[in-house]
This record gives sequence, structure tokens and C-alpha cells, in this order.
Amino acid sequence: MDGREDAPAIGIDLGTTYSCVAVWKHDRVKIIPNDRGNRTTPSCVAFVDSERFIGDDAKSQGAMNPANTIYDTKRLIGRRFSDSKVQDAMKLWPFKVIQGPADTPKIVVSYKGKQKEFLAEEISSMILVKMKETAESYLGKPVKNAVITVPAYFNDSQRQATKDAGAIAGLNVIRIINEPTAAAIAYGLDNKSDINGKINVLVFDLGGGTFDVSILTITKGDTFQVKAVGGDTHLGGEDFDNRMVEHCDITGNKRALVRLRCACEKAKRILSCNTQTSIDLDCLHEGIDFCMKFSRAKFEELNMGSFNKCIETVEACLRDAKMKKSCVHEVILVGGSSRIPKIQSMLQQLFDMKVLSKSTNPDEAVAYGAAIMADKLSSNSNKSFKDLLLLDVNPLSLGVEIKGELFSVVIPRNTPIPTKKSKTYVTCNDNQSAACTKVYQGERAKSTDNHFLGKFTISGIPPAPKEAIEITECFEIDANGILTVTSQILSTGKTEKLTVVNENGRLSKEEIEKMIEDADKYKQEDQEYKKKADAFNALEDCIYNMKKMEHVIADATKWIEDNQNATVDEIERMKEHLESMCMPKF
Repeated sequence: MDGREDAPAIGIDLGTTYSCVAVWKHDRVKIIPNDRGNRTTPSCVAFVDSERFIGDDAKSQGAMNPANTIYDTKRLIGRRFSDSKVQDAMKLWPFKVIQGPADTPKIVVSYKGKQKEFLAEEISSMILVKMKETAESYLGKPVKNAVITVPAYFNDSQRQATKDAGAIAGLNVIRIINEPTAAAIAYGLDNKSDINGKINVLVFDLGGGTFDVSILTITKGDTFQVKAVGGDTHLGGEDFDNRMVEHCDITGNKRALVRLRCACEKAKRILSCNTQTSIDLDCLHEGIDFCMKFSRAKFEELNMGSFNKCIETVEACLRDAKMKKSCVHEVILVGGSSRIPKIQSMLQQLFDMKVLSKSTNPDEAVAYGAAIMADKLSSNSNKSFKDLLLLDVNPLSLGVEIKGELFSVVIPRNTPIPTKKSKTYVTCNDNQSAACTKVYQGERAKSTDNHFLGKFTISGIPPAPKEAIEITECFEIDANGILTVTSQILSTGKTEKLTVVNENGRLSKEEIEKMIEDADKYKQEDQEYKKKADAFNALEDCIYNMKKMEHVIADATKWIEDNQNATVDEIERMKEHLESMCMPKF
């Protein structure tokens, strides 16, 4: 391959608990293992006095450094500090989260003796850098372009924040696609020879922190039309772990809670294969050992509320798609938590004991599909997927606030995207000179009960009685699911677009550029620390080897004393042995 050729675009599944990176190479998808040889990497970043760890190294020291080991940032990204789900999650995290400007959550850590504050986008970008470097090590060249996946139920702010994280990591994010859609693409490619006409598939994606359901129609294995989506961006395996932790009833010690949570996660995995296990931890709290037997039945009892919610979401998604469950040909399981036997049993019962599809690896399917889409969109693609067509939908209704704090929908949920829709409104007051457009996303009748995306003002409205001037609100969603809103005064033609500013929870261009500079600085610091550590290790090895040589020389001197009658060949062999022991060490 020409060394000047750009590296292929990669697909990244940026998960709540684990992330995965893949690439299309040699006519197949390659899931790229990290430097530990693992095909998935913990979505975890840790700060210690002298350096920063990402991935497996960060997770492995979490119990010793709980306040500075950061995980779950996917549950913070694109959210506000005052969000009730953020407040609930904060009670369970051992690290500190504070309210930043414009109600943004900021993560506080101690690093190199100083207190540092990071946005969720920055921590996520560090994980993306790890995935980028993993791919670069495998491909042997710098990676620029990537497709990153997000939960189907991510709102506009969360999608844009994920894209910002990619930019901070030095990636050109060529597309944001929904995780269950990516998994469906993986399934479609793997089973293309078996798909002659159309089949309807339901993707059940239950991961570590998020839950998605998508219903798609796949035509001939290369056209994917999303019919409906549903889900919860705050429901997943970590919630099941937390209920186990609460049941164990240990409080007040962060280090103990981290150890217990890790043990509960391990027990949860074991219970997917066995009906009983035990949690045993030496000196867990105040020098007291902890031991508790845990049955699969108890685990199911603790989490039955969440399991029922999953099934209710599937039923709602079927209604939104206007599809009978008998019309679903395949139910595809994605995400590590989809392995839980009770969930599989409940799904089978819902679909009249249909055999669930497990042909795709639930931990890797999303990255697999993202890599296919990355090759499809890449400028240096080999056009393996020139016929691949993806028709997605927007997950939540989008609209504006009108008089009385009512929510007026412009683009209904499950509308195919990309799309562009408009609605015309009239002025509310006599001689009104300006109008404020407040944009929301959600399904509630009252505007403020929905997710606020931003606001902007259009001025220069000509004097006129109320309701005499018409203003059109145009909503446009691109292929990434990202929204642009334009207001236009019809009588004058004047327009104004939604301006993304700090108060809307978005990062400005200047903030992103500063974070890119900071990311480079941290990377350089990590490299300098590694160089220094390697140099010290080399020096210690040298000293150790020199100490070993003292024994070699002493042994050789004694050999001379004891072997005065040795032959010339024996003496020369001893000399060669001595040189072989000593010379390579310098």
C-alpha cells in the first residue's frame, strides 16, 4: 500500500462503560484490539499525581483512586447540571461534579497537585483519542475521519456534544449514526445472502448506560429504512449494578463502594450463566470482610421494574411503527446487558417464543456497523458499499414554544431524516417589533416540560396589529440528526438562524479550539512522562545488570584460580562465555 495514502475512516462505538473501534480493511470489518489485546476498552479516564490513564489502566486502579477515576461521561454529555437524571447519578459517583457556567456539569479532579475541571466532552474526547491511537497503531498511519455512534434517543444537544468531543480528539466526524441502526447494518451485511426481499427487524440494544429499540425494514441487505425508535438514555447495566450495590447496603466509604460496584458487575455477568454466585471482599469497610450470596432470582427481583420498562418500550415502538409483532422477522440483541436471561425470556414471550438473533457479537455489532458506514462515506473508500442506503428517523418531536407555554411541533417524532419542515406563526401583540423563538425537543404538551435546545430573536418586524404579520419557522435536520432552525418574516424576507451559544449547552468554536490545545498538551505530558519512566527503567535495568556482572566476574576469577590446569580450548570457551554475559549489557 502507498504510504502516502490516507488511512481509512474508522467506526467508533463510544459506549457508557466500554468503547470499541473497527475499520473496513481487506474486504472485511476488523475489530481492532487495544494495547492490552482487548477488543473493547473501558470508557474510563483516571488522573494521578504524575500521569493520566485511559482505558484498562484507568479502570484497574479505580478502587485505589476513586475520586479521580472518571466514568459514565456519556450520562453527562449534552445534559445540564440541574437535570434530575444528572442529580440522581451524582449520588452514586465517587468523583465530584459541580455546576459550571450556563448550568453545564463539570467534573472536578486532582491532577499533578492541582484541581482541574473538565467538561464531559473533554473526558469523552480522551476516550476517543485512545480509540484513535488504537486504530493508528494497527493501520500504521494517522487517522483523520470517523463515524461515531450515539443512542437513537440522544437529543440534539447530546449529538452535537458528541461531535464536539470528536473534534477535540482531532477527528473529523463524517457522520453521527444511531447505535441500533449501526447494529442493523452489521446484521444486514452478515446475512445479505439470506435477504432476498424485505425483512423487518427489531434491534434491542441494552448497553451499560443506555437502552434503545429500533424497528427497521432491510431490503436486499443494503437498504435500511428506520420505521420507529424508542428508548431511555439513562437505563442500562450500570443501573442493575447500582441496585445490587444498594441491596448490599454499604455506605460512607468511596473506596469500599467502588470495590463493591466492581464485584457486583462481575457477579451480574456470572449470573447470566449461573443461577447463583457470591460476592466476597476482604477488609471491605473498617477492616470487616464482606460476603453475600446472590441468586439470579434476587437479581431479577431487584431489577424487574427496569426489565418491564424495556418491554413496554418495545411495545410502544411497535405501535409507533404501526407494525404487528407477528410482522417482525428478526429480533436482534445488541449490548452486553442483552445477555441477561430474564430479558431474553421476556422478549421471547412477547414475540410468541420467536428465536432471538445472536448472530452478531452484542459487544461489537455497533462498531462493526459504524466501520461499514465509515467506508461508505470515506473519500478513499473502495466503494464496497456503494449501494448501501440508510434512511433514519428523528427520535423526538421538535418544535417551538407558542403563547401559553404550549409546545407546537414542527417535525414529529419518527420523521425520516434528513428532512426540512416549516410552520407559519403570527405575532401575538400590536406593533410587535421582535419575536423570540424558543426551540424544544420532546413529547410533552407544555414547552418547559421538554428539553430546551436554544433560543434566538428576530427583530425588525414592521408595525402592524397583532396576528397581521406572519413568521415562518423552518426546521432542518441533517444526516447526522443535527438541527438548524431559521425564522423568516414573510413580509420583509428577513431571516435569523438559531445561534449556538454557551447558554444553549453547546461549545463555541473558540472553546473547542482551546480544548484541542489542552488535549495536545495532555498528550505531550503523557508522552514526556512515559519517556522519563522508560529512561528510569532502562537505568535501573543497567544497574541491575552491572550488579549481575559483579557475580559473573567473581565467578570467572574463582574459575581461573580453580582451573590452572585447564586446556587452551577450555580457557577460550570461558572467555567467550564471559564476553557473552557482559558485552550485550553495555
